[in-house]
Parts: sequence; C-alpha cells; structure tokens
Amino acid sequence: MARSMTTLAARLSAGLCTCATMACVALAAVPLVCRAQTLNDPTRPPAAILANAPADAAQAGGPVLQTVIITPTERAAIIGGERVKLGGKYGDARVVAISESEVVLRSATGTETLRMYPGVDMKVIVPEPAVSTKPAAKAKSRKPAVNPRGKQG
Repeated sequence: MARSMTTLAARLSAGLCTCATMACVALAAVPLVCRAQTLNDPTRPPAAILANAPADAAQAGGPVLQTVIITPTERAAIIGGERVKLGGKYGDARVVAISESEVVLRSATGTETLRMYPGVDMKVIVPEPAVSTKPAAKAKSRKPAVNPRGKQG
C-alpha cells in the first residue's frame, strides 16, 4: 500500500509540474496575443479617401444627392435623407430636373446641380458601328436579255 501511495504522489507531482509549465507558457504568450494585428475590413475604403472626405454632409457645404428613383410614372430623389419628387421643394429650392446621375435645384439665389458622384467625371462613350466579318457578296453575273424572237440585244 505504501508503494502505491508513493507512485500516486509521484504521478500527481509530475502532473502538477506539467500543469505549472503549461500555465507559465500560456501567461508568457498573453502579451503576444494582445499585440496581435487587428483584422481590416476589406470593404472599407482606403484611408487616403477617408481623410479627404468630409465627416458630415453639412460640412460639405450644402445638400447631398444620395439616390435617384426613376419609374415610368414618376421621378424622385433622396436629398439629405429626404425624398423629393420632380417639381417638389427641398428647403427653399424647387427640383426642376432629375436624370440618372444628377438633380437640378432652382431657388431665388440661382440654380444648383447635385451630382450622384461629384468627384467622378463621367463621359458618354458612343460605340463604333460593328464591322462585318462576312465576305462581301459577289455581284451576280447577268445574262444578256433575250427578246421574244430569240435574238439577243
């Protein structure tokens, strides 16, 4: 019985030593984990773009066009979070035109054009006519006309 107690004590001592070693390794790794790099959001715009953008639409100096809604029956736009129909009023201005990418406001102080993407110059590209890859049709050879009497001419 004394021998089994000694064996049990030796095993417990070895187990405690192993547990103590693992605890020390874990505690030593804590500073490494705390200094780990945070994950970046892949959909977040680059920092250079964010640094140049105004923090708030009000700081940009006026209304901001957020979206344009064009249906067969009506045209509307979301300006500064407010839905405005064509001919409707936004503040002291009236919406006089709505296209796919811009809205024109007219007020007593003048006309203002709000663009969906103000920093982007969009150019209309007119496609060139397609060039046919088929060979040109051969002109049909005409036989000389024959008169009813059987003579050519």
